[in-house]
Amino acid sequence: MDAEAWDERYRGTELVWSAGPNRFVAEELAGLPAGRAVDLAAGEGRNAVWLAERGWDVDAVDFSPVALAKAERLASERGVTIRTVQADLTEPAGAVEAAAYDLALVVYLQLPWPRMAEALRLAATAVRPGGTLLLVGHDSDNLEHGYGGPQSPDVLYTAARVADVWRPHARILRAEPVGRPVETDEGPRTAIDALVRAERI
Repeated sequence: MDAEAWDERYRGTELVWSAGPNRFVAEELAGLPAGRAVDLAAGEGRNAVWLAERGWDVDAVDFSPVALAKAERLASERGVTIRTVQADLTEPAGAVEAAAYDLALVVYLQLPWPRMAEALRLAATAVRPGGTLLLVGHDSDNLEHGYGGPQSPDVLYTAARVADVWRPHARILRAEPVGRPVETDEGPRTAIDALVRAERI
């Protein structure tokens, strides 16, 4: 989907996603000291706002101006400030500063390879040495063994594939598929996500 399609999806007054952070973002980052963060493909800003509430200085990057407006509104409602940056991560020139962040977050960014690999390298080079990289995305196994998420295998990936891109830039701390409970009309189901956490070298 392009920016206009996402604009249309985000155009309603209600949030498309929940206002709370992704469960794995909260679990992995709750104990991390606050610093400067960039949330790539931030959408409506739920993770960026959660970080800001914990003292982080956050840049929220997305190609949908409608989503970013909602992110700013959510931040205002929560009494925090985030910086929003409209940029297409498949055209990385000037999207984020190099070696400027203590944390780069990539949550449910689903792009075909090699564009996804380019976005992952952008995330890695945005983080200064010792900083944290965290990705959560729909795992390839979700298509056959999980629930929901994109139904095109072209935009799905594994934690191992993400780790391979980050390994020249970072020490891989965790790279594995994780189950995420989902409530449905047919009862509880489990989605399969890829989770990768790394430390910039």
